[in-house]
Amino acid sequence: MGSDNVPGSYNIADIWEAVADRVGDREAVVCGAERRTYGQLEQRANRLANHLRLAGVGTGDFVGCYMPNSVEYIETLLACFKIRAVPVNINYRYVADELRHLFTDGPLAAVVCPPEFLGNVAEVAPSVPSLREVLVTGAGPGADAPESVGEATVAAYEEVLAAAGPARPDVPGRGNDDIYVIYTGGTTGLPKGVVWRMEDAFFGCLTGGDPMRMNGPVGDPSEVLDRIIDFDFVFYALAPLMHAAAQWVALMWFFSGAKVILHDGSFDALEVWRTIEREKVSTTTVVGDAMARPLADTWESDGPFDVSSMYAFSNGGAPLAESTKSRLMEYLPDCVFTDGFGSSETGIQGSSRLQPGQSPLGTAVFDSVAEGTKVLDADGNEVAPGSGVVGRIAHSGWVPLRYHNAPEKTAEAFRELDGRRYVVSGDMATVGADGEIQLLGRGSVSINTGGEKVYPEEVESVLRDHPDVYDALVVGIPHDRWGEQVTAVVQLRPGAARERGGAVDPEAFTRELAEHCRGRLAGYKAPKAVVLTERIERSPAGKADYRWARATASGA
Repeated sequence: MGSDNVPGSYNIADIWEAVADRVGDREAVVCGAERRTYGQLEQRANRLANHLRLAGVGTGDFVGCYMPNSVEYIETLLACFKIRAVPVNINYRYVADELRHLFTDGPLAAVVCPPEFLGNVAEVAPSVPSLREVLVTGAGPGADAPESVGEATVAAYEEVLAAAGPARPDVPGRGNDDIYVIYTGGTTGLPKGVVWRMEDAFFGCLTGGDPMRMNGPVGDPSEVLDRIIDFDFVFYALAPLMHAAAQWVALMWFFSGAKVILHDGSFDALEVWRTIEREKVSTTTVVGDAMARPLADTWESDGPFDVSSMYAFSNGGAPLAESTKSRLMEYLPDCVFTDGFGSSETGIQGSSRLQPGQSPLGTAVFDSVAEGTKVLDADGNEVAPGSGVVGRIAHSGWVPLRYHNAPEKTAEAFRELDGRRYVVSGDMATVGADGEIQLLGRGSVSINTGGEKVYPEEVESVLRDHPDVYDALVVGIPHDRWGEQVTAVVQLRPGAARERGGAVDPEAFTRELAEHCRGRLAGYKAPKAVVLTERIERSPAGKADYRWARATASGA
């Protein structure tokens, strides 16, 4: 390796290798007790890449990343990029049918998983004849594990790395047109693979070499090296790497030569604050109230904490209630607060930024919108600012190629409008008088009630501002009169029931929440029924699980 390495393209592997050569001695990633420098991470990724090539994995082959946050996850991503293979993000909570869909959709040629997931892989493997190898991280597969599952051999991750060479693989043809695939969360249906060109992903998903949004995107791949940070900078990734945004922010900070901390295990707000203190974190990103509210509550119960190293706090992937944001801004008075929006299909589309001391714009309101982002009405026309018309978010420019193995879905989402190619997402929005965009939620989970449309996220944000509501999801339940009835599934704040005399009257609480909502929303958006639950189910990334919420509300 030499420090004169300059990336020749916007290929993720090319850029990573050039940065790793430049800052090899810097610490790159921390996850639990595991720590790697850029040089160590590069060498281990080379070993894995060389092994995968020997195992027959090559250009365009899909490799499953079936694991929680770990250093091995990063190594697998990088190894795949190096040999032009395609890493696949797999939700580690999926059951057999969901796993089978992901394993066969590629189909997968190899999968990397921890020992506790090997049984699930073994159940699915016989239906995936393309699967050649299963690499088991940690202590390996164990003495009692099978030597093969289906057609695939089972091997210990660390053993194959030790046996492989550390030299950087020489892979001809690597460049801007290699593909990067990210699977959607599948909260309303089966996950879909979104296929990006590397160059489009670099600019559309990875900020084009400008993670701080200060200098604009680079004009040439070599300029990435000029953007390497020359001071200690620590990014703390709280969401799982199986979530698109978590992968994107990790990669964009790697390209800046920063240290990336991965949150290991389930979300623990106290451990987050302690890690911020211990590692002197510069910035972190949460996914909505599911992460932010526990952080605020833990500050009140166990704080204050030493956050003198932090200068930025960001949110993306789910709305953040004004009350939660206001609390965190009080605890982090020196931080810039940023909200971002986008999707696996559109990349990063917009943001709002609050300097210390500024007041929130409102929930899910974005005043800085990426070039090429529009809101289109039902006829494909651009929504006029201040009109109040609800439309779909659309984006042109740096956009994906297609959905993998889904031509009908591709035709629905990717359209030619006025000679430009757009991807039209499922996110609904309005445009304010000054051009700001307010997100309302996913059209696929909107509720049709009495001839009106209700977007759950808008109602959920208001519900979570009620002092006794800890979390909430809103769904439509079939109703003879309304078509669908707006129904809220609510998790109470700890201690709320006790303060109400030990029990909550469902009818009285429904009236109370409806009145609370009518203070900020049109009356038809207020819930007509409330179902209490011990815990709101969400994905590991904090995303809403509307299938669970609908089943819970229907079974009440």
